[in-house]
Amino acid sequence: MSHRGHLLDSHILLWLDSENQRLARAPLLNLLPRSKVCVSVATAWELGIKFALNKLDLRVPVSEMTAAYGFTELSISFKHVEFAAALPLHHRDPFDRLLVAQALVEGLILVTSDKKLAQYGVPVLLV
Repeated sequence: MSHRGHLLDSHILLWLDSENQRLARAPLLNLLPRSKVCVSVATAWELGIKFALNKLDLRVPVSEMTAAYGFTELSISFKHVEFAAALPLHHRDPFDRLLVAQALVEGLILVTSDKKLAQYGVPVLLV
């Protein structure tokens, strides 16, 4: 299968926008090709929940971060949800499982630091 771009895991987007980032912004952005880079609506949902529970600080909404970097919003479809529901339970986080399903269905490479996600056979760029 040819890959049509990259899908950022939630923590990658946070690192790009964080003042105390784990990875410097420029090197991280250099890892990403000039092809399409996507951010899932599931990421906005996950980070919004954590923000509402005071588990993280968001300087700007995910929609603004996505637009500022020129990334593409990836909506959630029935196919994504059905695929995620059928995945084996290698990973219990429903948001990560949805990102795996979206990457597999859409032919995207998942950009993450979570090595466990590769157990699903999804192509990953580990950072």
